[in-house]
Amino acid sequence: MLIIDTHAHVFSEDEQAYPPRESPSRPPPGTGTIERLTEEAERHEVRAVTAVQVSGFYGFDNRYVRAVALQNPHWLAGVCTPDPLDESAPRKAREFARDGSMRGLRSVPAPDGRLDHPGVRALWRAASEEGVPVNVLAGYEVENQLHRLLDAFPALPVVLDHSLRLQAGDRAGATLSALERLSRHRHLYAKVSFIANGELGCRDGWPCSSMFGAVMRVVDLFGAERCAWGSHFPTEKYAQPLTYGQHLDIFREQLPLSDAARRQILGQTARRLWFPELDRRP
Repeated sequence: MLIIDTHAHVFSEDEQAYPPRESPSRPPPGTGTIERLTEEAERHEVRAVTAVQVSGFYGFDNRYVRAVALQNPHWLAGVCTPDPLDESAPRKAREFARDGSMRGLRSVPAPDGRLDHPGVRALWRAASEEGVPVNVLAGYEVENQLHRLLDAFPALPVVLDHSLRLQAGDRAGATLSALERLSRHRHLYAKVSFIANGELGCRDGWPCSSMFGAVMRVVDLFGAERCAWGSHFPTEKYAQPLTYGQHLDIFREQLPLSDAARRQILGQTARRLWFPELDRRP
């Protein structure tokens, strides 16, 4: 089975060459390196990975994720996170797409909380014209703005990171309702990478059966062909209490998915979005 991890964050141990932002959100030592990600991918037969710029550590400085992507072009796709207030950001995003260092763009709201912001629209336009997908990191509160943006860019593949940050707890119902309404946009995709996110995810430990209902609801809304698995590497920071292999095994073995749905979620959806050059073997 083709397995692609659509959500990993990588960190350089050389903080002189790649300095972090002020008060960075750090992973445990040694857990977020490209060497560790390579080991996990090889151990668990993960064919390819999308490395998403970790703004909580590097801010909008995309140099490290670009460097890693250029060094590993056959199995790793970079996803940059540009500053929506930076007027040069759309130009840089185009350059990143053309030099092969980025195969996607992560979109975050402007500092005033607006996702439907002129700077965000300029970045989406650049991504659409360069033919790279956009990831959205936001919660259900931006639903109405997302509808407007999705209507404005009907040919642009857009991926919801962590399914609008879906978690257990009081916000789950509102998030699932927003996902239901948004799912009508056929060019919108959902990352089912939320199963152990934050303090409210996977409170019952592996295999996180308390979250199975939420995962299956997202798959039902979008269809497996518009859902993609992501590990949220390094799991020691972002997907406790799971190991990388346990997170994968939930989707490979534990969830009540059909074989066809499992193939879509674990690899085929991601192949279409970020890795069209990979072989098409099931």
